[in-house]
Amino acid sequence: MIGICISRRKCHLAGALLASTAIAGFGPLAHAQAESAGNGPALEEVVVTAQKRVQNLQNVPISVSALSADTLADHQVQNFDDYTLLLPSVSYQSFGPGQSQLYFRGITSGGDGLHSGSTPTSGVYLDETPLTTVANNVDVHVYDIARVEALSGPQGTLFGASSLSGTLRIITNQPDTSQFEAGYDLEANDYGQGSAGGTAEGFVNEPITDHIAIRLVGYIEHDGGYIDNVPSTRTYTLQKANGTDDPADALTIDNSKYAKDNFNDSDGYGGRAALKIDLNDSWSITPSIIYQNEQSNGTFLYDPAIGYLKVNHFRPDYNNDSWYQSALTIQGKIGNWDVLYAGGYFGRTVDSAADYSYYTVFYDYNGYERFHNGHGGLLDPTMAYTSADEYTKESHELRFTSPSDSSLRFVGGLFYERQTDQEIDNYEINGLTARYRVPSSVSDLFLTQGTRIDKDYAAFGQVDYDILANLTLTAGVRFFRAENSYEGFSGYKADAHAASCVPPAVDGRPCTNIDAGFKGSGNTYKLSASWKFEPDKMLYATLSTGYRPGGSNRVQGIDPYGSDTLTNYEAGWKTSWFDNTFRLNGAVFYELWHDLQYGLSGQNGITSIYNAGSAHSKGVEGEADWVIGDLELSGSGTYVDARLTTDFCPLDANQNVVESCPGAATAPAGTRLPVMPAFKGNATARYNFYIGGFNSYVQAGAMHQSDTRSYLTTYEANLLGNTHAFTTFDFSAGVAHDNWTLDVFLQNAFDDHGELSRNSFCTPSICGSRPQIYPIKPQFFGIRFGQRF
Repeated sequence: MIGICISRRKCHLAGALLASTAIAGFGPLAHAQAESAGNGPALEEVVVTAQKRVQNLQNVPISVSALSADTLADHQVQNFDDYTLLLPSVSYQSFGPGQSQLYFRGITSGGDGLHSGSTPTSGVYLDETPLTTVANNVDVHVYDIARVEALSGPQGTLFGASSLSGTLRIITNQPDTSQFEAGYDLEANDYGQGSAGGTAEGFVNEPITDHIAIRLVGYIEHDGGYIDNVPSTRTYTLQKANGTDDPADALTIDNSKYAKDNFNDSDGYGGRAALKIDLNDSWSITPSIIYQNEQSNGTFLYDPAIGYLKVNHFRPDYNNDSWYQSALTIQGKIGNWDVLYAGGYFGRTVDSAADYSYYTVFYDYNGYERFHNGHGGLLDPTMAYTSADEYTKESHELRFTSPSDSSLRFVGGLFYERQTDQEIDNYEINGLTARYRVPSSVSDLFLTQGTRIDKDYAAFGQVDYDILANLTLTAGVRFFRAENSYEGFSGYKADAHAASCVPPAVDGRPCTNIDAGFKGSGNTYKLSASWKFEPDKMLYATLSTGYRPGGSNRVQGIDPYGSDTLTNYEAGWKTSWFDNTFRLNGAVFYELWHDLQYGLSGQNGITSIYNAGSAHSKGVEGEADWVIGDLELSGSGTYVDARLTTDFCPLDANQNVVESCPGAATAPAGTRLPVMPAFKGNATARYNFYIGGFNSYVQAGAMHQSDTRSYLTTYEANLLGNTHAFTTFDFSAGVAHDNWTLDVFLQNAFDDHGELSRNSFCTPSICGSRPQIYPIKPQFFGIRFGQRF
């Protein structure tokens, strides 16, 4: 999606500049200005903190894409889906708002997202505080944001275990004691095939004294829907114990209670507050808090067997996601060294429900009695899924940074994190008789209820040494210890009476049949050399490693899964040309993924985690920005070839992976890894002009993504099929005068039916013949007005 907004800053005509070397966009009419040596327009310096010190992006010897405030505004970026489409090295799969998993450079098996499974392969940070959670990423509303930084490749040295494939950082605007600033933005929008929505956003920065300032941000939004739950009926013909059908014993149901057009709408609101207190010239303290609440209805995946953007669901679908993060940052100096403490506490509650009727339709229940209500009548066997999760995360980091003007520079410190997830997952059939119902439940055929705790302890350090004025060597290491545990119950009624089940009930569970943990320790490291062969041109080479802890499975008798690691070989370039009017950055990489963790469905469709062997990911990524007078051009793209290098073998009778399987692999060596397209790229052209007393612009953009594999194992991948390649085009135009701006935009202008992922609501081995597609936004247009004071 490449749409443009012109809110946010004072406008300039002299050929705006790129505020980002990532993807497209040059910000609204209000782009900050730079000048070339010839006094013409030039590209703006991009400042990042990817190495935990303030640096010009062109001096950072790793692959970083930075979406500036201008770029985010240009593309109407408000959520996770919006900005990930602007990052070619990033892929993801999703079930809707707050229900996504993020990957870099194709380092994914497609099996993440389980509450009791693997931790994410990519880290997410909000300012200095980790925001990564097990299962699904938090969807931060993007407003009054300074930039989004995407760090490709393992970042374990500085960012820890959840940064195996990369790290995404969202950097907010901070309180400013030097000036008052305020503004608001109003947007009305509508889907071409859907309903209308809108957003109201505002912020204020208020200096209270010369040494104290507060910054407040708030928003409220309604997103229209575009998926229809069409009226439908379904007939269950029951099967007798001898395997024959009894047409007289049939039940027809309908979904009239839930059928609705555009039923996947959502409502959200939230805010952010930060208070900066300068204690003296050297020390400051900044407490902050952010809160968001989003209630989404319906499903965000459609069933192509029913039609484009259509489903026929027979049970409720919703996702209510509420979270907050409080943080405290203390910054100061000891001598000429910078000292920073960053602490945070995160809480999140997610309540969701989904139609699980495909499981009922495709799965053989092996019994006739389940379909009767115990009173001589028929039971509607349509299954529903509901879940309730409560997350917490506590983190602390103490960091020391030496002066940046020395030839020998150091950054390092200590880190601690503890996160928990208390989950209850219900697979319900209303009226299920006691013979099949899980004890202590009302109507659960299957129940998972447990508590997960993950801990991480680390000490880290990185040294940069200028052996020549233009040649720098970097070495970094992180020593860590990781611990995780899971205690609870998972299974059917029969599992509550298994020999390993420990009575009595705890916290409402029927019993405890999972009580396992994992402990691991080690180190990740980084070595890098960068050479500035000209003042504005740099070459670099980097060797870095990443780590993700193992864990235990919830099914009795299945082996624990081990840690997986990543080794990254990368060579890149950061160059500026023609008096800083043209910028070309890029990298080539080769990554080796060892013992990759993969979630595979076994008996009864229950997913367990296995080490699926090894894989590689190799490719090239690049970005180009060019300003020619009042015309701005930019583009970026990534090519990735990510494949297994060893066979992933099938399961044995005990549901563990066999050691060797010549010619019988469930995913043979050479199998393409799922989710990541082989190519993803975009381009933008923007023209700024002055007419009738108004600063004005027009902009056009295009985004292309090739097809993706939907599943790692061959059988399930063939059931689901690949997503299709797609190309979208976006257009926008706007005017600005004094302190106000007005723009209109049209995204996915030609309504391409692009597919971002294919999945199923139950295990693909059971439901895969009816794949569900997560689409790109259908045609979407809007108008936006903003003012600054």
